[in-house]
Amino acid sequence: MHRPTQDPSYRALFAIPALPRILLGMALSRTGGSMLGVALVLFALQRFGSPVLAGVVTFASVAPGLLVGPIVGALLDRHGRTRLIILDQLVGAGALVLIAILALTGSLTPLVLVLVTAVAGMTAPLSSVGLRTIFPIIVPKHLWERVNAVDSNGYVVATLVGPPAAGLMVQVVGGPETLLVIAALYAVSAVVFLRVPDPRTETATTGSLLRDAWAGLAYTLRNPSLRALGVSLAVLNLGWGIMTIVLPVLVIKQLGYGEAVIGIVWAVSGVTGGIGALIAGRWRTQGRERWMLIWPCVGMAASAAILLVSPTLPAVVAVMALTGVLNGPMDVALFTLRQRRTDQAWMGRAFAVSMSINFLGYPFGAALGGTLVGIGTAGAIGVAVAFMAAAAVLAAVMLPRNEPARASAREDAPRAPSAP
Repeated sequence: MHRPTQDPSYRALFAIPALPRILLGMALSRTGGSMLGVALVLFALQRFGSPVLAGVVTFASVAPGLLVGPIVGALLDRHGRTRLIILDQLVGAGALVLIAILALTGSLTPLVLVLVTAVAGMTAPLSSVGLRTIFPIIVPKHLWERVNAVDSNGYVVATLVGPPAAGLMVQVVGGPETLLVIAALYAVSAVVFLRVPDPRTETATTGSLLRDAWAGLAYTLRNPSLRALGVSLAVLNLGWGIMTIVLPVLVIKQLGYGEAVIGIVWAVSGVTGGIGALIAGRWRTQGRERWMLIWPCVGMAASAAILLVSPTLPAVVAVMALTGVLNGPMDVALFTLRQRRTDQAWMGRAFAVSMSINFLGYPFGAALGGTLVGIGTAGAIGVAVAFMAAAAVLAAVMLPRNEPARASAREDAPRAPSAP
């Protein structure tokens, strides 16, 4: 007898129960998140006129969540995904409503802005890691490239819609009102996830939350692939954290354009990134992930260096377009490699730690960028380019050329979601 051919199509992917609702909630959450990243920077620049504060606020919105990553992973493995995703959405919405009310009443200070943002940032990994770990559990292995392309395009669509909307709204109606709209998106996302059942999954637990968290950290650091991804992408994100602050300062303060232009610039990377991710989703990435991670780092460094020669709006648009093209395949390779080389029983903890380490450079880069632009945008861009080039070297040196997959063979079969 011949084994039935597995259908590796996007149609088969969207036929999986609960996946469309998960993707809808994800789209709302990520659109809000992409709006927030731009809105916070523009809000700080508009209200307080301080690039340094913009960098600190960006740091506060991300860093606390990264520090509690191991505990978040243990919670996800022990208590399921969807209820914790809902909790994060509600915390994020509440924090933004508080900031907006304080701003509208004239009571908001820089310290309060940073503290409230930091509190909301602590729960953010519940959504980002929770969503990322749902996919390899409910989706059969032969569809991982497809779902990872859709996952990457979730960020792409959010980047396409969110930053232009945030930039335009901050410019037209103001920062506090923009934050209220983002809070509404988070609230609606929470409502959508109320009807998403938690998928059944295996877990390896000691019975202690802290011991589970420590075990997840140890598991990730002992895994050569996860360790290499963490170091190289953390360094890459140092560069992009700097660019997050440099681009608004360059476009608004030096070139004299409005906040809406910043949103359009980020949307360009969303368009090209969507194309790149959809194409890469059709590739069989196994065995090719290493180079799909190294060459985009090289390309991003080279493209960002264009701004050292030509700090103009057309150059900024070109850099973001090329970055998007490179980021699509890079995301697909990253997500798939991490899924293949992580045991399912450890996915919550390993993904939480891995994603935290990967993104660790971003808040520090943003904080550094806020200081560097005060000295000069050219110097800040040069430092960002150096970090991106270093990431390519680290990925080439540290990523194993061959390593057996760690996931259970049982992942070849689709999993039905459990009852609510």
